Amino acid sequence: MQTFTKAQYIWLDGAIPTQKLRGKTRIIEKHVSNLNDLPDWGFDGSSTNQAVGDDSDCLLKPVFFLNDPTRIGDGIIVMCEVYNADGTPHKTNQRAKLRKIAEECKDHDAWFGIEQEYTFFDGIKPLGWPDNGFPAPQGGYYCGVGSDEVYGRDLVEDHLEACLAAGIKISGINAEVMPGQWEFQVGPLGPLEVSDQLWIARWLLYKIGEEYGISATLDPKPVKGDWNGAGAHANFSTKSMRSKGGIKIIEAACEKLSKKHAEHIAVYGALNEERLTGLHETCSIEEFRYGVSDRGASIRIPMQTKIDGYGYLEDRRPSANMDPYQVCFKLLETVCIGEDVPA
Repeated sequence: MQTFTKAQYIWLDGAIPTQKLRGKTRIIEKHVSNLNDLPDWGFDGSSTNQAVGDDSDCLLKPVFFLNDPTRIGDGIIVMCEVYNADGTPHKTNQRAKLRKIAEECKDHDAWFGIEQEYTFFDGIKPLGWPDNGFPAPQGGYYCGVGSDEVYGRDLVEDHLEACLAAGIKISGINAEVMPGQWEFQVGPLGPLEVSDQLWIARWLLYKIGEEYGISATLDPKPVKGDWNGAGAHANFSTKSMRSKGGIKIIEAACEKLSKKHAEHIAVYGALNEERLTGLHETCSIEEFRYGVSDRGASIRIPMQTKIDGYGYLEDRRPSANMDPYQVCFKLLETVCIGEDVPA
């Protein structure tokens, strides 16, 4: 009996200002057990804003894969980096940059946990919203239950099961503040691992949504007005932050981040200014501040971290549509580069 694997190659395109996922399937005529079993593959970069028509070939290099629970039989989802025809990383390949800095910072043993918020849309309106007007104001929807408060739970539960079956380190789900809005969390993991897994989790969310005829948007402000936006809070720690006395390292990291605020905002997601207004549990995009238990700050130091004297910080600035490769890169660059690892 012939053995074959349905390999869904996925990559990030050249869309501006926010890269999108692309994917195509290759049949591998054997069971895939490691990356060496996966060949490089090409694609038409002129159709993804990554090349011009008279020199359109781009290269896909498999770098990570997980089981594909959406297909019957032996299927995998393959995260790929995009390379130019000459074998150099494509300018849109942010993972290659993160790979390099992650190696430089490996002694810091950095962990990331990302809280991915998203909003379901049924056509042109959020799922569960009336055809005309608005639902009841925010208040009862967050972590709510009941058909009058929660919309899309079947899809959310299917996505959770798919992530677990794939091997993604998904650590939780919850309904969010705005009706039709949800969140899942991935991590804690290293920078490359959390980024790869978050992108695959997004892929699964979009694909499962096709079965329901529902789209999931990462727009940071999907509904204008007095409604919460959607973020992707990044929880971050190093080995020294997680050790006794780590609160001092965390506070020093916050001071470093305060000096690079504009640089971080530049890669924390398009249209983030619509979300970071100083309202709806955000700090103004023009301001940087940190504080214990402060969900209106740029950086929140959790209460338990303060009590224990060690732990992690939560960067609340990244928007839902952020690229985790770029967010992890920037946190490592600002906090870890040029700093000796404490004994």
